[in-house]
Parts: sequence; C-alpha cells; structure tokens
Amino acid sequence: MTDRETIRSRLAAAATRPVDPRRPERGDLPPTRRPPHEDYLPAAVLLGLVGHADGPRIVLTVRTDHLRDHAGQISLPGGRIESTDADPEAAALREAEEETGIDPRRVDILGRLRPYDTITGFHVHPVVGWIDPPVTYTADPFEVAEVFEVPLNFVLESDNHTQESMDRAGRTGRFYVLQYEARRIWGATAGILVDFARVLEG
Repeated sequence: MTDRETIRSRLAAAATRPVDPRRPERGDLPPTRRPPHEDYLPAAVLLGLVGHADGPRIVLTVRTDHLRDHAGQISLPGGRIESTDADPEAAALREAEEETGIDPRRVDILGRLRPYDTITGFHVHPVVGWIDPPVTYTADPFEVAEVFEVPLNFVLESDNHTQESMDRAGRTGRFYVLQYEARRIWGATAGILVDFARVLEG
C-alpha cells in the first residue's frame, strides 16, 4: 500500500470516484456553512513522501510564530496559487522549494487529493509527490521554523485520528488532530492527511 506505484494508482482511482453526496466537500466547515468557492483563495500544498528504506515519511513544516495565517502551526509546504503558476502542481512545487529547499526536479508527482476548504478561507489543492532520499532541507527562516518528517504508517493508523471542535467568528467547525510524539498536527493539515489515509485504504 505504501510503495510509489500503489499510491499513484490509488490516487488515480480516487480521482474518478463520485463524491459522496452526504459529504460533497471536505473541510473545516460543514457543506451548508461554506461560501461559494469563488470566495476562497486558491492554494496548493505538497504532500511530499520521502521514500526511506523503512517506509515513506511525509514532509511537514512548523510555521514561524509571526505569520498572519496559521502561525506556529504544523503545515504541509505550500501557499497561495499565483497567476504565474501553470497549475496547482506548479504552485505546490514552487512553494515547497521556497519553504523547505526541496528541488522540484526531484519530485515525482503521483496525483492529487480532492480540494480542501479551510475555515480561514482557502481552497487548497493537495498535490502528492514522491521524493527519493537523501533529502537535505533548507528552511526559509521567515516562514518556517523547522522541517521534519512523520512516518506514513503513523498517518495510516486510524487510531491516531481524533476529532475536536472550535468556534470561529460564530461558526463551529470540527477538525482532526494527529498527535505525533510531542507534535500536535491539527486543522487542515490533519484533515488532508486523514483524507490521504482513506484514499490509500481504497
């Protein structure tokens, strides 16, 4: 389930699967509380899998504390899609290089997950890519406090997927939390990782 070609085929199969009418979109808000997509800012993140011999690991960042959006939180490398980006893949690769130093030429794009709408107003396209080790990270000191990896097997274990809720501007949203060692992965990042786990489960 966790080798490169199996992941590629699972993503391709998920892309052709009809959306469950009970959950037409995934995100931090229930479908009835979300504004139209044109009111969101388009963004892309790279779900980068480093193919270590003992199993793939997912690249994550800790955002610096002074940022306006998601300060201090754990995130997948990524950001807004700019007018100069050809597609979400280009945006995800550009942002990942800027934030972590990952060379886009070393990333084998395996596919995409369905977009994820965040409570902060982003319509996020998760792009999945495979990176052969070794990988040396160079964190952007303005945006990224730390780059680290979490084992894919940890993400695949459903017992690690817990849910919490919070109120923001009069709206209540439920979100996933993955507690990896001392790191609390939550919100959109956790939601995307849980969605990825479900896709790999088929």
